[in-house]
This record gives sequence, structure tokens and C-alpha cells, in this order.
Amino acid sequence: MPDAQPGEGSTSDWPQGVTLSYAFGTDRGLRRELNEDAFLAADPIFAVADGMGGHEAGEVASRECISVLSQQEVLAAGSRSATAVDVQLALRQADARIRELSQARAGTTVTGVVLVEERGVPYWLVFNVGDSRTYRLSQGRFSQISVDHSEVQELVDGGFITPAEALVHPRRHVVTRALGTGPDTEADYWLLPVEDGDRILVCSDGLTGEVDDEGIRRALSALDRPQDVVDSLIQAALRSGGRDNVTLVVVDASLGEGTAAHAGAQKTTPHEENHG
Repeated sequence: MPDAQPGEGSTSDWPQGVTLSYAFGTDRGLRRELNEDAFLAADPIFAVADGMGGHEAGEVASRECISVLSQQEVLAAGSRSATAVDVQLALRQADARIRELSQARAGTTVTGVVLVEERGVPYWLVFNVGDSRTYRLSQGRFSQISVDHSEVQELVDGGFITPAEALVHPRRHVVTRALGTGPDTEADYWLLPVEDGDRILVCSDGLTGEVDDEGIRRALSALDRPQDVVDSLIQAALRSGGRDNVTLVVVDASLGEGTAAHAGAQKTTPHEENHG
């Protein structure tokens, strides 16, 4: 997609008592001719897709993925009723659409969060296919929620290389799941109760390939405004080399008085509808 001007927004939905402030930005980087990233930042869904497949094909794949997600009625503005099943169906529709348009020559990663409600309690429904990432800063705790679908992640999980070695491994950009291409397109899902002061970062690997987790944590922790975080991290990626397109969405959440909150997070599947 073309480089977009940075932007921000906010929403509030009482009586649920969740107020969101969010910002977004994307940059082609210093080495790529096209920006093959696409993003969606419209309450209740915040997502980033990173296209793959060569000249223009990756751009088509990421754009179609985001287009399909944006057209889902259950993900319309203000809705809190989406489930993992709904997201799964949308991603399968996106996968089919990309294959139809590109004859399976293009693909895209996609990751993000949907703000949902279960029994009156607000949750983040995190989803992920590929190696774009979703992070969370919550009550001072910083963590990567999504798990990369990549060859190097499998090597790390198997104990063959360290996380530090993964950062410079020659096959660090090879993904094992993507929409639109390959045999494995299923997303992973997690449910996390929203906590007051939560900050979510959704980004393409154009950021994580240039800025390490500590640099990301510092920016999320030190800067108050979501737009300042977006601008700072994009500039950090460019200073580090800007070898890929870089796209970020930052979402802040605050809870009103009396908003219920449950402790604990859990990985979920589209078949588990009782999340209480």
C-alpha cells in the first residue's frame, strides 16, 4: 500500500467502560520499492498484514486480507460480539480471495487484536498467522503475545539455536504459515482480559527486524501518546537500516470505574466458546 500519513483516534463505549486511544503509521523503508504492508485501525479490530510474493503481488495479498477483515459485520464499529470462530471464518475468506487473485503466487502474514466482551468482561482476542507480531505492555509487564510461525522460531523451540542467534539467522524471514499460499493457513488465538492502562503494539517484521525487544519496550514505556510511540519506533527502524516496510498500530485502553476484570490469560481455539 502507499505510505500513509500517521494517524490516531479514540473511542469510548460506556457502560462497558473501555476507552481506547490508538495511532498508526507505515513507511516503505529505505530499501524497498513498494510498501507491501497493510493495516486496519478501527475499533474493535487493529491488525497488520505483511504481504509476500514479489513485485505488487504481496501488496495485493495484504490489501485483500485487510479488506476482508474490514467488511465483516461482526467486526463493525462498536461491536463487541466477535469470537475466534468469527475471525477464523474471515481469515479463511481472505485466504480464498488471495488465492483466487494471485493463483497462490502471493501470501500475507496477519496479526492483531479484537476488543470483545465475554459475560460483561472486556478481553483482547489476539490472532496471528506468520511472523508479524502483537506485543502487550500491561501493569509494567512487557511481553510478546503472538508466537512467530517461522523456521527460526521452530529452531528456537527445538533448542537448536538461541533467541539471539535467531535475530541474525540467514533464514529468519522464512515463514511457515501464511494466508494465500502454502498448506498451513490457520491462525493461533489468545484471550487476554483487558487491564487498565494496557498498551498493545501490532507490527510487521520491518520493525522487529531492526529494533530489538528492549528498544520496543523502552518506547512503549517512556512515551505517553500512542502517536509518539509510532513515530519514534518507525524512526528507530529507519535509523537501524530500514531494510523492509515497517508498519505499527498502538492501542491504549483504560477502564472506567466498576468495569469488571478477570486475572489470567489463555490460549484459545475457535472451538472453545466458553471463555469464562
